[in-house]
Amino acid sequence: MTVQGEIILRSDREKPVRQGHPWIFSGAIDSLAQQPEAGQIVTVVSKEGEFLARGYWNERSQIQVRILTWKDEAIDEDWWRTMLARAIESRASLRPTDGTPYGMRLVNAESDFLPGLIVDQYGDWLVIQALTLYVDMNKSYIADLLMELTGARGVYERSDVDIRGKEGLSSAVGVLAGDNPPERIEIVETGGVHLLVDVAHGHKTGTYLDQSENRALVGATAASIKTENPALLNLFSYTGGFSAHAASRTAISVTNVDSSGDALALGKKILAANIDKASADAAEYVQGDAFEALRKFADDGRMFDIIVCDPPKFAHNASQVDKAARGYKDLNLNSFKLIKSGGYLFTFSCSGAITADLFQKIVFGALADSGRQGQIVRHLSAGPDHPVALTFPEGAYLKGLMVRVF
Repeated sequence: MTVQGEIILRSDREKPVRQGHPWIFSGAIDSLAQQPEAGQIVTVVSKEGEFLARGYWNERSQIQVRILTWKDEAIDEDWWRTMLARAIESRASLRPTDGTPYGMRLVNAESDFLPGLIVDQYGDWLVIQALTLYVDMNKSYIADLLMELTGARGVYERSDVDIRGKEGLSSAVGVLAGDNPPERIEIVETGGVHLLVDVAHGHKTGTYLDQSENRALVGATAASIKTENPALLNLFSYTGGFSAHAASRTAISVTNVDSSGDALALGKKILAANIDKASADAAEYVQGDAFEALRKFADDGRMFDIIVCDPPKFAHNASQVDKAARGYKDLNLNSFKLIKSGGYLFTFSCSGAITADLFQKIVFGALADSGRQGQIVRHLSAGPDHPVALTFPEGAYLKGLMVRVF
């Protein structure tokens, strides 16, 4: 992985690089001392020729350089082995010690100082997302290193995300190293809750590992509910992880709402793996639009002790923020109306363009319009296996609020 080019930065754009931000946009580049090839390693220097950083180049991308190191060092096999090992070892305290199969993020892209690379572990298998051209060009090599460092049985690729299009890449899915994963991989979360993960077809790399701790919190909250016939509404439920945690802790009626019939069907199997089959069969599975479902529940006079609202990304960029804000407000307003006094709303946004401050203001506006009262019990985010580099605040994409409603 030899250096192929030299990038000269504009003097007025050096500060973010010197402070450790990993992205260099096209407008920050003064000139090219040596023309690199797409996907090749480049050195970033000041106009005076001072070394600033080393990263990889893609002229087609809006982010033309993604920085790998701020040291004048080689990006070679030893460097990759060291960086991958550091990311894996930093999560050692999070792993169960009794051999229980678990799910965990092992590499969190820029926040683990490995931009463009996501690695998740599900039991004995790893799942990679190669988000950039450079990582895509080196993914087989990276997969072999990961097998060596973890002892995994196989590495599966789920590089089927839209962001790859900005790098000039198409989708890529399949085995990169080792064995093919089974159709369903079983993992166990906090409290002994069993989840079934479809790494080949499921959302993201198979499921939402970033919500693992929040699922456990919903379970603990459900166990504290003292009302008669407690009820939970799980909007955008996917395979019902929040519901499984709640139902495993207490006798609570569950309503899962999702647009995917396949996700609801797998959610039913997951619920049955954690409680008796009869109770799982008795749960309510609503295939359809969550906005419409909320209005129907209101028309029917339904009320819930807990509502979980975890929608997909509404704002992919700054131009979509206003529309997204209206969507979030609508969801939260109608959710507030359906919560029993003393009940809880767990509400989330995974849109990076929606800041935590803006999201709280949106939820406040929804509460005010609902005529209810509410207290923020906790601010919520992804778990410790999803660290956020201090130099990369964009990594804090998931934000949420646990609100008690009166």
